[in-house]
Amino acid sequence: MGADGGQAVERPAAETGYQPLIEPKTGIGEILAPVAGFGVTLSSMFRPTVTEQYPYERVPTKPRYHGRHQLNRYADGLEKCIGCELCAWACPADAIYVEGGDNSADAQFSPGERYGRVYQINYLRCIFCGLCIEACPTRALTMTNEFELAGPTRAGLIFEKADLLAPLQAGMLAAPHPMVGGTTDTDYYRGEVTGPEPEQVDWVRQHRPDDPTLPDSASTGSRTTTAERGRTR
Repeated sequence: MGADGGQAVERPAAETGYQPLIEPKTGIGEILAPVAGFGVTLSSMFRPTVTEQYPYERVPTKPRYHGRHQLNRYADGLEKCIGCELCAWACPADAIYVEGGDNSADAQFSPGERYGRVYQINYLRCIFCGLCIEACPTRALTMTNEFELAGPTRAGLIFEKADLLAPLQAGMLAAPHPMVGGTTDTDYYRGEVTGPEPEQVDWVRQHRPDDPTLPDSASTGSRTTTAERGRTR
């Protein structure tokens, strides 16, 4: 029936203006059609395999890859973070929380007056944009090539300061301890401090005689890095 209730009239295909774009194959063409359809598949079988067999085979990342953050240290072991909170202000995802603290004669964690007493990065929010790295005035915060951050709990993805601090290298003293005598925070920033001085070693030995980062303790193989002391995720 037509739209007006009348009898519908069938029109030939030529009057409707429709013509098939693909003509149906007959004979040999119809028999070989499935083979032609698999041509792309068959040609791909002989190409080199580009699939990465992760996690059984790990491909190295690029040098400037944006991975897990790291709080760096100076050559004598003092922390570079001064607790200025500029990284937290620069973060567009509000993933960084910092509380600054005052250094004292008995608790000198970084050169200068302030240090990062509390430092947290919430990797449930972090978008790895790197704006916090650009905002850091002392290069205390950088990004590593580590990208395996998945975990079974949400709380485990909130990294504390102990989780982010760079491991102590050979010759470094664990903070707190005094600055190198006769230096300022500017001298540290310029790289003029190349390692701990005997006065710093004596101070740590006097206040923390069992500190595993003392030269005598390191020689016995009992040294423990910050990464080893971090919590297991």
